[in-house]
Amino acid sequence: MTLSTVEERVREAIGVRLFTVLAWVPERRALRRVHSSHPAEYPVGGEKTVEVATGWLEECITAQEPYFGPDRAAVREIFADHDLIERLGCGSIINVPVVADGRTLGVLNILDAEGTYDEDAVVVAESLAPLAVSALLDLEKENR
Repeated sequence: MTLSTVEERVREAIGVRLFTVLAWVPERRALRRVHSSHPAEYPVGGEKTVEVATGWLEECITAQEPYFGPDRAAVREIFADHDLIERLGCGSIINVPVVADGRTLGVLNILDAEGTYDEDAVVVAESLAPLAVSALLDLEKENR
């Protein structure tokens, strides 16, 4: 399944205004953007290292738990690019790790207007994350 198809499934299930997929690059402790619904603002190939709070990395990448930021204050607290996120009309975020064989492959970043998502939406997003496994594994093989 392609990452565009994963985006479509997320859009159908819970709605999304901004959708990106980041591949985890453990040797650099970096996240590389491999899919974007807004390539002008968030181009594929861009990397995040120090832009994300350490606690977020521990929660999403190491502990493999989703992060839910229900409002703009939560987004501002974690993400250095919160101004751009807000300009795109987003103020609620769900980050869901994509995991295969106990290893974090990447993260789905699902954003929409403040108040759009709740805990039920997080559960639905978690159920969709496995759809991205094959695409992330293929990208990993290409980049070896």
